[in-house]
Amino acid sequence: MSLTKPQKTAAKAVGVVLLMGSLSWASVPFYDWFCRVTGFGGVTGVAETASDVVLDRTVLVRFDASKERGMPWEFKPVQREMEIRLGETGLAFYEAYNPTDRPVAGTASYNVAPFAAGGFFTKIDCFCFEQQVLQPGERVTMPVTFYVDPELIEDDEGKYVNAITLSYTFHETELPEEVASLDAPQTVVQN
Repeated sequence: MSLTKPQKTAAKAVGVVLLMGSLSWASVPFYDWFCRVTGFGGVTGVAETASDVVLDRTVLVRFDASKERGMPWEFKPVQREMEIRLGETGLAFYEAYNPTDRPVAGTASYNVAPFAAGGFFTKIDCFCFEQQVLQPGERVTMPVTFYVDPELIEDDEGKYVNAITLSYTFHETELPEEVASLDAPQTVVQN
């Protein structure tokens, strides 16, 4: 059985939709993997504890927040910037609010600018790449604990960095199954 021209066109359109949906679903984990492998996007370091060394030199850290198109949350940094000493532990907060009448799940991706500072910006604790679920009308404050590695001053490009911007972008993701089933309309069967 051979397909007609309209059937072939419809099959191609369905294929494109499936491909685009798959790419959209995989974009956040793929971006995380890509940045970690290539260093693109100012990938940060990760540590479990604070730096052992704190210098007198300071750096201005700016905080930025954005959302993927269609993400219904409100999302912003609580504080726009802070000045910290190299090696000093900083604590910043971001606020997210779900103004809708339904639960919404989201995941944050991040980057650091300038790129030369990315490897020296070290996160101790962060909400990024962990799914967040906000109920209708829920507002949360999410912390990020970090420091700027004192070795920045020894780097050929890094030693000229006086300001670093940490940016987060929230992407809407599929609700976890247990939350989605609670949100599904309940049908009442009457006899």
